[in-house]
Amino acid sequence: MAVKLKNIILLQFPIIIMSIAGILAKKASAAELFSVEFIVYYSLEMFTIGIYAVLWQQIIKRFEISVAYANKGTLIIWTFIWAIIFFNESITINNILGAILVIFGILMVFRDA
Repeated sequence: MAVKLKNIILLQFPIIIMSIAGILAKKASAAELFSVEFIVYYSLEMFTIGIYAVLWQQIIKRFEISVAYANKGTLIIWTFIWAIIFFNESITINNILGAILVIFGILMVFRDA
């Protein structure tokens, strides 16, 4: 059980990094094009995506590709969390039901791994 928990955390780390890139993208989109604020957020976004790419390569070396890609579905859950925390956005019941379906699908794939 401890190994599975460690694997779940290991799989989630690059996905969380990618979700942070989404926050930076939204912040950049709110700034005036080519302003200092835009350049800072855009540069941070590109840097974050670079970190994600390196981490993701390490993940797909260690896990079955089907398990790794199934876990990318949790990106939507992290996006919901960040939308609430950073942007005061609301989540609808349809969003929640969709997230539950994603989690169920991931559990089904991970259970067989």
